[in-house]
Order: sequence, then structure tokens, then C-alpha cells
Amino acid sequence: MAPTTVLVVDDDPDMADLLATVLGMADYAVTTAGSVTEAREAVRREPPALVLVDLGLPDGSGHELVAHLAARHPEVGIIIVTAEGREDEHVRGLRAGADDVVGKPFRMSTLLARVEAVLRRRGPLASAARTIAIADLEIDVDGVRATRAGTPLDLTPTEFRLLEHLALHAGRVLSKAQLLDEIWGYDFGGDGQVVERFVSTLRRKLGEPDLIRTVRGFGYMLKDPA
Repeated sequence: MAPTTVLVVDDDPDMADLLATVLGMADYAVTTAGSVTEAREAVRREPPALVLVDLGLPDGSGHELVAHLAARHPEVGIIIVTAEGREDEHVRGLRAGADDVVGKPFRMSTLLARVEAVLRRRGPLASAARTIAIADLEIDVDGVRATRAGTPLDLTPTEFRLLEHLALHAGRVLSKAQLLDEIWGYDFGGDGQVVERFVSTLRRKLGEPDLIRTVRGFGYMLKDPA
């Protein structure tokens, strides 16, 4: 059986090497990245089972990296490793999509136990269910199909990705900027009106009762109307 893969994201080479050594001794296959850019490319190239993310990265926000990974790679476990001890920062990390937050300094035995716990929760049985259900909407992620009250929805690839992203974050308001980044990408030359048009079309195709709520001045949220 191939070893479980872990990506360590930390711009401190000494800490990255230490974590890689400890995880390697526990029979994990470890790779490292020192920046947001390197981490995104590494996960895009070959998604690991788990990512350890230090928040203090040189080229961007660790929280934004976590949110990106949670949205684009929901099958990947995420643990934030941070020296920030404030509870609100830990809550922010969990809301961004992390499975767990470990504060520095920490015992390596504690970190390994947290890694095992996240991987156990995300094991084969946990990850087998790849259908998202909200009210009478069902999204088959692997099959790239969606139905409303049992009726198939005729969605374009972009509409499906938008619907899936909203569903993965159901109950959470997503801004136009977030949606532009996650669905269309950083290098997309359009503006927020593109999001408005796609949301409008998606609403029409989903039918009534309306599942997409507009939070004026903030963005959009997929929510069970009940």
C-alpha cells in the first residue's frame, strides 16, 4: 500500500524540515512548499491526503490558501499550524475550511494524533459520499450532475462549478470577488457583473422556491428556504 501523502506549507525551512522528518518517521510521504504559490501548484499537480498550513506565508494569506484548498480540493484534509493563539483566529481558520487548528508550540505526538484524527474522519468511508443534498437539490460531484426534485438540471460546466461551490459553502455568504477567483480564476479579465449574470441564469434553471439568497453589499449564499 502506498504511503499517505502530506504537504507541509511553511516558509521556515527549519520547521518544514522538522515536520517532514517527524511525519516521515511516522511513514507518511511528505513534500514541502514555502509559499502560497508553491502550495497551490503542488496541490494542483498532485493533491495530497492532507495539508499542514502555516499562516505566516510570504506571498499571501494562509487563510486565503485554506479557503482556496477547501473550495477547489474538498477531498484534501487541512490542518492549520499557527503561533497565533487568539481564539477568533482559530475560529476564522476553521470557518475558512480547515479541519483542525494546532497552536505553536506543540508536542509532535499531539500533532501526529491530530493528523491521524483528520485522516480517519476523511477515510474511504467518509469520502465515499460525493453527493451534496440541500432541500430537494442533489449534486452528484463525481458524476457532474444535478437534479431538483428529481428533475435533471441542464447546466453548463461553469454553471455546475458555480452551483457546486455555493453548495459546498451552503449557509455561508460568498462575495463576487471570491466567486470570480474560485470559478473563473485570478487571471480572468471580467468583473462582478459576470457573477451576477451567471447567478441569475442559475436561479432561473433551479426554479422555485429560490435557493440562492442575495445578501446586498456582500454576495450570495445557497440556503435551504425552509
